Amino acid sequence: MATEKVSWKRHHPCTERELRISLFGSGTSVGAVEVGMHRCRDIAEAIPISRVACNRKYSDDLSATGAAMKMPTRACAKCGGPLSQYNPDSVCAPCSRIGTATRVPDRAWRAEDVQRALSSWDFGELLRLLRRRAGLSQMDIRALTGLAQSYISDLENGRRQLGGRDTIVDFLNGMGLPADLRNLLLTPFTTPGSPKASSSLDPAMPWTADRMVASLDVAIGGPMNRRSVLTALGGAALSQYVLQSAIAPTEAIAAEVRRGTPVTPRILQSMQDITNELRQMDASSGSGSLASNAKSHLRVLLGWLRSGTFDEPTGRKLAAVTADTAIQTGWYTFDGGNHDAAQSLFLGALRAAHASGDSRLRAGALSFLAIHGYSVGDPREAVTAARIGRQSISDQDAPALHAMLLTREARGHARLRAERQALAALDEAEELCEMGRGEDDPHWLYWVNRGEILGQRGSCFLELGRPAEAATAFDAARGVLSREEVRTRAQFLSRAATAQMRAGDADAGCSTGREVLELVNGIRSARLDDHLHKMLAEARQMGNAGPIKPLLEHGETVLRERAMA
Repeated sequence: MATEKVSWKRHHPCTERELRISLFGSGTSVGAVEVGMHRCRDIAEAIPISRVACNRKYSDDLSATGAAMKMPTRACAKCGGPLSQYNPDSVCAPCSRIGTATRVPDRAWRAEDVQRALSSWDFGELLRLLRRRAGLSQMDIRALTGLAQSYISDLENGRRQLGGRDTIVDFLNGMGLPADLRNLLLTPFTTPGSPKASSSLDPAMPWTADRMVASLDVAIGGPMNRRSVLTALGGAALSQYVLQSAIAPTEAIAAEVRRGTPVTPRILQSMQDITNELRQMDASSGSGSLASNAKSHLRVLLGWLRSGTFDEPTGRKLAAVTADTAIQTGWYTFDGGNHDAAQSLFLGALRAAHASGDSRLRAGALSFLAIHGYSVGDPREAVTAARIGRQSISDQDAPALHAMLLTREARGHARLRAERQALAALDEAEELCEMGRGEDDPHWLYWVNRGEILGQRGSCFLELGRPAEAATAFDAARGVLSREEVRTRAQFLSRAATAQMRAGDADAGCSTGREVLELVNGIRSARLDDHLHKMLAEARQMGNAGPIKPLLEHGETVLRERAMA
């Protein structure tokens, strides 16, 4: 088992604790960070280790074991650390600064407007102010950060944003962020020109049980006085939320002083059993009316969190069941076509997963945020969420969970037309899937198998404009996909039909299309309906000759029946 762990963990040198340190530096301790009127626990508790040092140490460890490191992205030619996708050079920002005198003077960081931009995560304004105060050109900033000159210009003018943990860390390290200002990154943010959210819904505030309950209460339709920041997150704000989930300390959750009903192990198990049963129903017949039932179930769990009596271990378990239920409720809502409400549930689930202390649930919530990102949002956020999810489980023996997150990352890369990164992520996902389930792979991840990976490969090829290869991947997936998961099978086959027709094989596309139309009977899923519309739209482009016309007639009949159901 030890050898297997080396093979699948070789791309994940940083633990969650080291992730915190990489963002806030390598001082002995960040200390108790003041956030609004609340105090966080120590952000950095481990011995100091910088990100570059972590990479070097990790390379030395691999050399000792004789394992060959396979980097999923470009690596720095000097230190071996990963390069930002926006860095066109062969070295990272810290290495590029070696031997040069160009730097941002400390006095530039002391200006009030600079610190205000830092605390609000407005990196474009921060860059503009620092560059002006330091008297540096955009080419100087390029030398410090490794960002392209055109990207720097777009960032300053608000046309682009920094996205992803590594890019933000590289940028701040390159600009020489003073150690005593790092805690400003934990300051609660407000978006200029938008309503100020309730403090209980601010993602930068401490992630307590009360705020977890409040955010989920809003997500399922509970009362609120102002528009929640959860329903408007996007771009840099969503990146901040995801990053906060990785660095925020877990606070106590026990509720022993209440005079409520004790939360017993049997109650917990019964709650989990309901969630599991709803999950099985969704896999076979689609979300249908499950969203409303799942919301009712989630309200019951929130009631236990508010008024139940439980010790710390029981409270963690209750939060875990709540996180699992919120994730599934969000998924049913997303599958039903209500994407904004689904995102709110996923974000609330991330808080519950954090409260549970189970990094696997946190990774699960992030994986669904990634689906939202590459399906209807910003695919860059899908990549960020998937990568942070993998960082959070870097110390777990969970190859299946890593494989699933890699497929989410690949879909985000495919939407961005980053073909090399997408295929690298898929290749690694297949390798991990072949290893089988690990000791720490969660029970709710039963559906990750070779068929799922192949189907995601087909979806990526289709997104990348390579329909023939997409059709081949989908055909390979057909033979190993579970026939019991009818909705998943129908979705992949509808995309297979689209790929076949787009590749010019009308006969194969129509044959697969007819199979899909037979499968969808009784499955209620807005997402599946969208796939069917796209499949028939592709068929219309091929005209009405041969097998196309009967497929279109049958398909239009099926869609009318589904709309009336």
